[in-house]
Amino acid sequence: MAQYFFDLLYTFTDCMCCFPHSPQLKINNRSLKLLRLLGEGGFSYVYLVQDKSTSELFALKKIRCPFGQESVSQALKEVEAYNLFASHRNIIHSIDHCVSTESGSKFRSDGGDPGSKTVYILLPYYQRGNLQDAINANLVNHARFPEKKLMVLMLGVAKALRYMHQYRINGGATSTRQVKAARRQAEEADGDAALPRAKPKRRANHPTDDDNLEQKPLMDDEITRSQEGVAEGDFRPYAHRDIKPGNIMIDGDGRTPILMDLGSIASSSIAITSRSLAIAVQDTAAEHSTMPYRAPELFDVKTGSIIDTKVDIWSLGCTLYACLVGKSPFEARSEETGGSLSMCVLGGDWRFPDEKPGTSKGKAKAGSHPPEGSA
Repeated sequence: MAQYFFDLLYTFTDCMCCFPHSPQLKINNRSLKLLRLLGEGGFSYVYLVQDKSTSELFALKKIRCPFGQESVSQALKEVEAYNLFASHRNIIHSIDHCVSTESGSKFRSDGGDPGSKTVYILLPYYQRGNLQDAINANLVNHARFPEKKLMVLMLGVAKALRYMHQYRINGGATSTRQVKAARRQAEEADGDAALPRAKPKRRANHPTDDDNLEQKPLMDDEITRSQEGVAEGDFRPYAHRDIKPGNIMIDGDGRTPILMDLGSIASSSIAITSRSLAIAVQDTAAEHSTMPYRAPELFDVKTGSIIDTKVDIWSLGCTLYACLVGKSPFEARSEETGGSLSMCVLGGDWRFPDEKPGTSKGKAKAGSHPPEGSA
């Protein structure tokens, strides 16, 4: 009973710290009422909020930026991505956003120092939840997705990915202008940052290559800057880099998937020209790409390799398997054998549930191809 009381007290004070004095917040000219916490991870929190004037429900993403310039730019890169793909019905868009300066609180233990920046992003709220919620419900109820419904959902995700992977530059589009406005806001917030720019930490056991320090990690290239040098109408591919059931919302009709969480998005493709760049890309993938759905080339990034949009195709295949079975193929195999999940991915070790032990089906090494003429 005592533990329950302390948990309740902690939750209450945490909400008060996130929204000081009252469970309300103002995003530009929109007054919002905080209802409950939907989820959290890393430096971000997602709340269910209600517009006080219209009673409409939204999801509010709060991103703390404790490291000054770099974290503000990274947070607003997500806003850029929402604006860039706003025209596609299967990709989530942002409704509003703002950058605020925290006043700090003695109750806060999460790094909310006075003067630190916080980015708020107002997003649509989907009452049906995400694909992972539907998978969990199927497991509890011993049910399955109707085949046609699952095909429609996967087709919608595939269309969203095709739009990202084959994106064409349109400098005159409203979305592009909004993206550039978000980037200008990031630069202004950087100039006002109270904290000094944090220097990236290097691991002592990682070799460095001074000749390639100008190379940037895959996700550090902002949306607008990645389009520099690309002519109007030409392709500028992007990869989502974190496709999984939890990042696929289901619209009110129950048939339309909405690809969300664009904080992991990266321009594609990138040539790994040095060991230092390989390490940077691998570390960034470990931070942003969920392990059971992560492509093998992101577990062990090789110098001389190319990281491109194929990582999303791999993750989409794992997502489809999870819809059918209940979990990622490599997660299921890892639990079955007691082995490392990363080794299962790198070794291509997976099976369908009805496969007998010892069969070669589903055990081809990752990246290999079946013999010519095989089914």
